[in-house]
Amino acid sequence: MAQRGIQMDQEKLCCSICLDLLKDPVTIPCGHNYCMSCIKSHWDEEDQKEIYSCPQCRQTFGPRPALVKNTMLADLVEELKKTGLQPAPADHYYVACDFCPGGKVKALKSCLQCLVSYCEQHLQPHYEVVPLRKHKLVDPSQKLQENVCTRHNEVMKIFCRTDQTCICYLCSMDEHKGHDTVSAAAEMTERQKELGSCLQKIQQRIQNREKNVKGLQQEVEAINHSAEKAVEDIERIFTDAKQQIRSRQKTEVAHVNKLQEKLQQEITELNRNLTELEQLLHTDDHIQFLHNFILLSHLSEATDSSSIDIRPLRYTEDVTAAVSKARDKLQDILSEEWTNMSLTGTEDVLLPQAEPKTRAEFLKYSCQITVDQNTAYRKFMYCSVLGATHYYRGDYDCYSHPDSFTDWAQALCRESLTGRCYWEVDLKGTGIFIAVAYKNISRAGRESAFGHNDKSWALECFHNGYEFRHNNARTSVSGPKCSRVGVYLDHSAGVLCFYSVSETMTLLHRVQTTFTQPLCPGLGVHCDDTSANICRASNTED
Repeated sequence: MAQRGIQMDQEKLCCSICLDLLKDPVTIPCGHNYCMSCIKSHWDEEDQKEIYSCPQCRQTFGPRPALVKNTMLADLVEELKKTGLQPAPADHYYVACDFCPGGKVKALKSCLQCLVSYCEQHLQPHYEVVPLRKHKLVDPSQKLQENVCTRHNEVMKIFCRTDQTCICYLCSMDEHKGHDTVSAAAEMTERQKELGSCLQKIQQRIQNREKNVKGLQQEVEAINHSAEKAVEDIERIFTDAKQQIRSRQKTEVAHVNKLQEKLQQEITELNRNLTELEQLLHTDDHIQFLHNFILLSHLSEATDSSSIDIRPLRYTEDVTAAVSKARDKLQDILSEEWTNMSLTGTEDVLLPQAEPKTRAEFLKYSCQITVDQNTAYRKFMYCSVLGATHYYRGDYDCYSHPDSFTDWAQALCRESLTGRCYWEVDLKGTGIFIAVAYKNISRAGRESAFGHNDKSWALECFHNGYEFRHNNARTSVSGPKCSRVGVYLDHSAGVLCFYSVSETMTLLHRVQTTFTQPLCPGLGVHCDDTSANICRASNTED
């Protein structure tokens, strides 16, 4: 009995909000007791409604009651703690039955019409009484009061589509009169359909992404395996090449050493003959001189050894040049192959990226552009001034490289661009072509001109406008006159843009296509006294 009495006292000293022993207990006007922090938090949520209620009896107060610590309850709690008894573990998240004394019995359901939560015992009338059977029962909720209209104190059962808010039937006849309204249940059904569709799409995207992640992981493993094998093969190839060079070195050195030994023997023999001839030259005996002269006269008639071609430096230079040429070719092949792999590999997996808007955003993708002089037209003068690249058209005879353009005053740059890139070109004069092209563009004939084939895209700049060219098709482009054009490339997205660069970026022309190879920037001029300056783009004027 004593233990039962202590248990009853313990229950009376528990807060019905946190279901634990009272901490800094306070008594509100209706007589119920709570932890000071618990009731404060509860009323803080009701501040916007300006109606403050008791969580147990639902009595409302206004204005917000002042809270004062109940010292008697506080002393009782301290006495209970000294007994060593602690309240039974409770689920802090369950909703208590509103009919049970003390609010300690867990509710089984909440009624949206009654706005009351019931335990199993007090819920029975909703199963037995015919009018109550029509009430909507839901899982226990602590937010039933949020279903009540704060203005009319009526249950909100209507949804106003015009204002996208829940209202009561009095609101529908007052400030929401004439609005598009439906029952909250009907609106919920519609929204659930939308939500279900949205969930399916998200689940499908998750599955696709998980599949893509798995595929990318397999691709990483394949790339690593392929790279390791390629490195091993290349190391073996170069090891064989090194062995061949060393073997050739030994052969050449042995041959040279043999020639050295032969020459040294000849030198020794010639020195001995020289000594004998000198001795004969200084003899005073006529008979001996003539006799020995006949014997030694053949020495002066000895022929020289065959000429020897000594070119060790030329030999190493040839090998170095061959290796350098092979290295350049290998770099080009690797660049093209890896780009082609990236073009067909993972683009569909990546999310689209927004294009830059301001010049500062474009400059994040600024890249260094270097002109390949070997591609320049033979009458296309090139010079470098303070790091800037200029082109002038004129009659300048220069060395013609196999990679140079033979019929048009234009040139390509060394860089093979992929990814997102940006560069700027200063203009002086008219008839200037700013282009991008595949490296394997034709170098001769009319079809080699930028924009006259399917391997190049070019913007021609005039004094009074622009013209875009691709695959021999021309498109007139309107835009402000400018002295600097910016070029933005997003290779994987197939985007190529030309901008007029000033205080703001003005789009002149935008291309949306699919690039199948890396792109090389290009420049061309079709008028005399014209120059184009590929400048290093920066936040300050060049």
